[in-house]
Amino acid sequence: MNLEAYGFTPDMTPEQTQEIPARITAVHKERYALVCAYGETYGRLKTKEYYGGEEEFPTVGDFVLIGYNPGGDSRIVKTLPRRTFFSRRDPAPGRGEQAVAANFDYVFIVQSLNQDFNPRRLERYLTLAWQSGAVPVVVLTKADLAAEREPYLRAAEELAAGVPVLAVSARTGEGIGDLAAYAAPGKTVVFLGSSGVGKSSLVNALAGELLMAVGDIRERDGKGRHTTIHRQLVMLPGGAMVIDTPGMRELGMWDVSVGLDEAFPDVEQYLGKCRFGNCRHQTEPGCAIRAAIESGALSPQRWQSYVSLKTESAYSDDRAAFLQQKRQKFKAIAKINRQRSDD
Repeated sequence: MNLEAYGFTPDMTPEQTQEIPARITAVHKERYALVCAYGETYGRLKTKEYYGGEEEFPTVGDFVLIGYNPGGDSRIVKTLPRRTFFSRRDPAPGRGEQAVAANFDYVFIVQSLNQDFNPRRLERYLTLAWQSGAVPVVVLTKADLAAEREPYLRAAEELAAGVPVLAVSARTGEGIGDLAAYAAPGKTVVFLGSSGVGKSSLVNALAGELLMAVGDIRERDGKGRHTTIHRQLVMLPGGAMVIDTPGMRELGMWDVSVGLDEAFPDVEQYLGKCRFGNCRHQTEPGCAIRAAIESGALSPQRWQSYVSLKTESAYSDDRAAFLQQKRQKFKAIAKINRQRSDD
């Protein structure tokens, strides 16, 4: 099998190694589905390298080095450097950050043109997409069911300045050709979106055949169930790859310095322009943020979204320190209130 069809390039292989490269296509707890020069196989982590803390635990989309075993599970010995990745807090104590998808080129941020469209969720997904290092594309599904699509398109284009916004329909085929331009041979696409927005139908439309099961939609709220039960990378007939993973619902903010810059340029342009360098953007005189909100140049909702994502990032980065800081803040407020009541 030609691993280059899966996005591998020869310069990824370290010099003087006896192991061969492979790409992880699915994660089943402690067992990994792989593709390599010998075809499809399975592998397990080499204990010393991974559980000794020397290597990053691999995930779907990762390129790894394996000791190939034609008669059983191969041994995964090294995770190769990642170009892009999504992560979340590792549920295992003490591990911190856990990658859930790696080495993708585009992020399809999927919302449907119905009750699912959520500007605040779209802002969050855009931040995550920029944070990952990949290129975001906003995909508004179920265009055939939307009587009034223009308000959704305008809202998405305003929030995702400079990012392609495409209205598509998996049922009629509208917009699928535009989407296929990103799903080119050798490219990997990852999907972000809640249940019921049509991610599986979109994959099937891009593939031109049934590759993923499609879940039922509840009539009362237009929502559906997740049909993906494990992390997986799927090769489409045209040579592009898609990653779908149930863990995407649990993605948290980590280092969002890049993500927020890209997703909130309308907010970032005012930061650092306040009269005081330690401005909290609350009641201080000369606050550029407050002035922009009062003049209508900046939406208060956008500012609150920015603050919320910043707070989530701080919490994910150091949960203990964040909670301690929060407790100290409330103690200080309580002290001030007691002093006022005594006066």
